[in-house]
Amino acid sequence: MKPSKEKPYVLFVAEKIYSSICDIKKKNSSFSNIDAVESFIGSKVYNEISSGEFHDQWFERLEKNSFIDKETDKKIPEETIKLLRIQKDMMIKQLIKFPNLYYAKSHFPLEISQRAFDHLWRMCESYELWCKETKQHKLIFLNIID
Repeated sequence: MKPSKEKPYVLFVAEKIYSSICDIKKKNSSFSNIDAVESFIGSKVYNEISSGEFHDQWFERLEKNSFIDKETDKKIPEETIKLLRIQKDMMIKQLIKFPNLYYAKSHFPLEISQRAFDHLWRMCESYELWCKETKQHKLIFLNIID
């Protein structure tokens, strides 16, 4: 059986993160993936996701459309909406914002910023794994899972 290319809703935020990090890397050809992820932290998109605003706006659009996905014309199950609300809460907790996330003199990340970095990295891995499983290799740019 051929895997469905229909993206699971829980990957929407991963795709947003991944595409934003790809944009950073494309604009800065000398950046490693690590540099690109670190540059993403504190960006407008990062702030939208870490504050819950990304999900809130998404839920608002879905609610206005009676939770019917505009792309598939299918009603999104309540269980999926519950998972997305859990995802929102997890994003807020994992990507918690604190000023001066790095020690001033050493440039070593504090534990909280390392947690945010690790979470973003896992989101990118998840997105690439889905791309690989659905044989959408052209969507893979960072090659994190290889």
